[in-house]
Amino acid sequence: MAKQMTLGVIVGNRGFFPSHLATSGRLEMIAALEAAGIKPIVLTPEQTAHGAVESYDDAKKCAALFKAHAAEIDGIIITLPNFGEERGLADALRLSNLNVPVLIQATPDSTSKMTIAFRRDSFCGKMSICNNLKQYGIPYTLTTLHTEAPDSPEFKKDLAAFTATCRVVKGFKNLRIGAIGARPTAFNTVRYSEKLLEKSGITVETLDLSEVMGRITRMKDSDDAAQEKLSAIRKYIPVGETPEAALLKMAKLGAVIDSWMKSSELTVSAVQCWTSIEEFLGIVPCTVMSMMSENLIPSACEVDVFGTVSMYALTLASETPSALLDWNNNYGDNPDKAVCFHCSNLPKHFFNPGVKMDYQLIIAGTVGKENTHGTLDGTVKAGAMTYARFSSDDFGGQITGYVGEGAFTNDPLNTFGGAGVVEIPNMQGLLRYICENGFEHHVAANFAEVAGSVQEAASKYLGWKMHRHA
Repeated sequence: MAKQMTLGVIVGNRGFFPSHLATSGRLEMIAALEAAGIKPIVLTPEQTAHGAVESYDDAKKCAALFKAHAAEIDGIIITLPNFGEERGLADALRLSNLNVPVLIQATPDSTSKMTIAFRRDSFCGKMSICNNLKQYGIPYTLTTLHTEAPDSPEFKKDLAAFTATCRVVKGFKNLRIGAIGARPTAFNTVRYSEKLLEKSGITVETLDLSEVMGRITRMKDSDDAAQEKLSAIRKYIPVGETPEAALLKMAKLGAVIDSWMKSSELTVSAVQCWTSIEEFLGIVPCTVMSMMSENLIPSACEVDVFGTVSMYALTLASETPSALLDWNNNYGDNPDKAVCFHCSNLPKHFFNPGVKMDYQLIIAGTVGKENTHGTLDGTVKAGAMTYARFSSDDFGGQITGYVGEGAFTNDPLNTFGGAGVVEIPNMQGLLRYICENGFEHHVAANFAEVAGSVQEAASKYLGWKMHRHA
């Protein structure tokens, strides 16, 4: 279910421009937000003239209103139905001190209404407020067109992108990640800096696999948590010929992880798979992780913490499940296509009909088929997608990332696990960028077109160094 968004609204007005435009502009913006299912928090005409912000006193009243709703407000829109008083608008943001994304919208003039009674000059006023916000050190987002009416299709699209940015920024505030198990020895790739994440307000809590195994051992087969998870697994995916004993182990693993994440107030997770769980528990954790990702609680394998951060950014932006995949194989001789694969814990949302539970063919060669039940096997469906990857540049002391858009295709693929063919414009340029900058082979993907929103959130509001592939 989509999250109810709440946006603060600051209506601009400059007295020697037609003030009736501030009155009508305020109502137009409220109507546009409510039509999009967004709750507006805005001054009333009883609180300030026209419900707008012009003076420093107005700015204080607006800031007080926003502070009273600080827990609700996901972002702020500055709407300019006329030129607007740049100082009052900037002061309202500074005094409210909410540190949320800010969208600046300016209503266009009509060439048939350029008399003193109707002239807006919002076109010019937008430059002035942007100049002031730069001086104040307040980041902001722009609409696609310099001027857009609140009831225009262009603004509707920009509003959707802005709210996606707001969800990412808010979702990352005080985010708590569960890292279950140690990084597999063979995967230096997924090394990362907890300190850089902590600097961005993101905390990692760890849980040793010995504790997971111990809690599973103590759990009775008849425990309510185990039986409830077992029932959920059966409803989630056709289990095929998976032995009952393996299903019960999966259920206990899921119950233990659920309990730990709830008690530790964690939102997303990364799990060690290769190959301790197989050797010492006798299953793969893929189905349990897939169920979490399907429920918008991303879970990444190989303790890829930045992988789950990447998944979560896409999930927040789109409000749909994300998967973590390998950039895995070329697809024939098409330079703009590749095979994305995992073996697999992809959420059910990603698959064509016919996905089923199976065993993990790769690890089975090492630990035996009987110890690898629990993967999801199927082909990824076709559709537009966004991909993203964040990483910690420890030498540069910063978090970096890349994001872009492409599509999963209907191209035939005869393999195992969870796999699909992706097509991305100038893919060779993307692959060169990944390799030259030392990014991991894992990438998060999502069936939505939200690259712009993720880039805006990460670069402008989180301060991360981002590359947008085009």
